[in-house]
Amino acid sequence: MMNRILATTAVLACCALPLAAQGHATTAGDEMTITAQVVDLNCNTTNGASGAGHKACAQACAKAGVPLGLLSSDGTMYLPVSSKPGDPQNSKLLPFAETKVKVTGTHRFVSGLHTIEIKTVSAAT
Repeated sequence: MMNRILATTAVLACCALPLAAQGHATTAGDEMTITAQVVDLNCNTTNGASGAGHKACAQACAKAGVPLGLLSSDGTMYLPVSSKPGDPQNSKLLPFAETKVKVTGTHRFVSGLHTIEIKTVSAAT
């Protein structure tokens, strides 16, 4: 019985080693500052909803887990992300839903998607 337990443990350990070694590689990015409007990604991309009249809906959607995005004046949409697993970004943007903000962070363009890892966010002046 003890030999079976040791053999099973050894096999499981051998299977787990490649998984433990994988880790997440960080893609290099560029530091940038943008001025953009905080938008509800779902409503904005599906029916064009945005602006002050959409603020309450955007806040409700964000609280329910719909991601908020950053729409720059040139039409580029940025998805706020974090290099830490399980670190949602809505809480940083929720107070600014459907208003203009100034965001500083690390910009990455991967697989056709603009992302920004937020370092600072404040109301645009």
